[in-house]
Amino acid sequence: MLELLNLIAFITVTGYAVYLFLHMVYSRYLFVKLGKKSAFEPNLKERINAVLVNGFGQRKLFKDKKSGCMHLILFYGFMIIQIGLIEIIIKGFIKGYEFPFGEAHKYFSFMQEWTTFLMLCAVVYGFYRRYGEKLKRLQWKRDDKAAFVYIALAILTLSILLLLGFETVMLGHHPNFVYAPFSGVIAAAFFSIGTTAGTVLFFVFWWVHMLTVLSFMVFVPQSKQAHELFAMFNIFFKKVGPVGKLRNIDFEDEEVEEYGVGKIENFTQMQLVDLYACAECGRCTNMCPASGTGKTLSPMDLIVKMRDHLTEKGAAVTSRSPWMPGFVFGSSALSPSLAAEAAAQETAATLETPNLIGDVITEEELWACTTCRNCEDQCPVANEHVDKIIDMRRYLVLTEGNMPHEASRYFQNIERQSNPWGINRKERIKWREERNDIYVPTVYEVEEFEYLLWVGSMGSFDKRSQKIVQSFAKIMNLAGVKFAILGNEERNSGDTARRMGNEFLFQQLAQENIANFQAYEVKKIVTIDPHAYNTFKNEYPEFGLEAEVYHHTQLLYQLIQEGKIKPTKEVNEMIAYHDSCYLGRYNNIYDIPREILRSIPGVKIIEMERNRDDAMCCGAGGGMMWMEETQGKRINVERTEQALGVNPTTIGSNCPYCLTMLSDGTKAKEVEEQVKTLDIAEILERSLL
Repeated sequence: MLELLNLIAFITVTGYAVYLFLHMVYSRYLFVKLGKKSAFEPNLKERINAVLVNGFGQRKLFKDKKSGCMHLILFYGFMIIQIGLIEIIIKGFIKGYEFPFGEAHKYFSFMQEWTTFLMLCAVVYGFYRRYGEKLKRLQWKRDDKAAFVYIALAILTLSILLLLGFETVMLGHHPNFVYAPFSGVIAAAFFSIGTTAGTVLFFVFWWVHMLTVLSFMVFVPQSKQAHELFAMFNIFFKKVGPVGKLRNIDFEDEEVEEYGVGKIENFTQMQLVDLYACAECGRCTNMCPASGTGKTLSPMDLIVKMRDHLTEKGAAVTSRSPWMPGFVFGSSALSPSLAAEAAAQETAATLETPNLIGDVITEEELWACTTCRNCEDQCPVANEHVDKIIDMRRYLVLTEGNMPHEASRYFQNIERQSNPWGINRKERIKWREERNDIYVPTVYEVEEFEYLLWVGSMGSFDKRSQKIVQSFAKIMNLAGVKFAILGNEERNSGDTARRMGNEFLFQQLAQENIANFQAYEVKKIVTIDPHAYNTFKNEYPEFGLEAEVYHHTQLLYQLIQEGKIKPTKEVNEMIAYHDSCYLGRYNNIYDIPREILRSIPGVKIIEMERNRDDAMCCGAGGGMMWMEETQGKRINVERTEQALGVNPTTIGSNCPYCLTMLSDGTKAKEVEEQVKTLDIAEILERSLL
């Protein structure tokens, strides 16, 4: 009779919990459906590999090895104990039930007990990391719901061992310290209480376990733990192709009334899945150069605020739509009807809710982003923060015409003179007159050339950056490389305009540049600018570019490998090498610049604490090169201090933007006389002369 009553109570409670869980999950599904549909590129091999490596392999989590080990135990432990959960449930209705594994059951019991114990240890360690060690990245939380998660997981694991221990007492069996070591200790400690008390305590902890499991199940979809449901989907369905690649805007679509994203439902559905996949682990914010230097931008906070806004708006939409009858649990409206999607989107467009930009996300947050992608590189669930920020910038720039005055001036100068300073475009070629020992022809001065050298605005007009392109040109002369430049016909690449939200200007520049490339039958492009390199290589092909694209470090390495240049002169420098974001995180080029430096006699590379894919941005990306930092510490000064911390004689770079920011940093720290800032081409040239 006791087992029958227990079964009836269990079915009732479980049925209600499952009902709430399904409705919660379904509501989030409906909220995501408010977004715009996006094209899906199959690429199954790449997607499956991403799930295996970043999902089941937990690769991103092991950027922090301690947390990685902890989460790996919890991740696989939680899956393993679900098998034991089935047996535990049946134990509540059939006294002493065991899976019919025969003699093998003792090994199953051994695995379950050790898995449960390791999970309990991982939970305790996680609690210590947050509240004892007070790990910095975990202090960005705006609430303390994480405490509930730790408490629930602790109860869940401990109750398993307790109910198994008291089951042994209930059955009057002798404890097995070999195959059931932890429940065996509990059974041994309480064996004297007798079978009746053992039975009562077994059912007490059985229900504690069941209620914890069911409560946690209902809690998951309406908390940060929703990443347990959405993360794998997010990893599988994320954009494929070049990382950081932005969506194009079709300016010929006459039905489009506004550009960019000014309402949460104007993001794509896959962008909205990001919001519920967020684990609120703080890894993104911990590595963000804006957050780390006192700006208001926190990538994690950005995602969480957008998620809460979507949930609030989605709940209001579902409760107001006549086609979506439902009920409200907590703050979420739950609807049983999929046929209501169109009505919901229509309602969302007219619903009075806080403005996405201004009320939910401030303009200061949007303009603080350097687009370095350190946040995305750290994210274990494949969230993409940068594209959302740029979509909102697009709305401000293209739809509202609202932008910082520095951005407005930048756009005007690019439109008028095709350079950020507004200098007469006819002066673009003057840099080659600074040195008499280099030969730099234009495309109309030679009959043929192998490489088009894209000088870029920095190399053409900035005095410091001109020295980089001059050194590179000299090396190509020495190696016998046939190259030419566009001269005064060269325009801006448009990369920065795009990152600042002016997609229209970017596309205009892209079309003009590609027309130029085609007119001169350009097959290979090389540039000293990682930003131009990235946009030519990964974004221009969508607009018709067909050419091989090289960063100057790639060509230099190739020339060294082919023996066309041989570094022989000693350059006795201790070089702290800085990885630029657009060469590193965007294009995964880390070793080539270092190999060039290693080929130079006398050079010793000393790595900063943050290097390679963890390297901190110099502060110039995303248009920040042309805008003033009005909050907190200057990013370039912070990065310079990190470089100076390893006591170099030279800070090495591969990007004219980075070099400018780091040079300004050494001046701010008043060490420019003691510590030089040089591009790899400049360092290499010294070894060839």
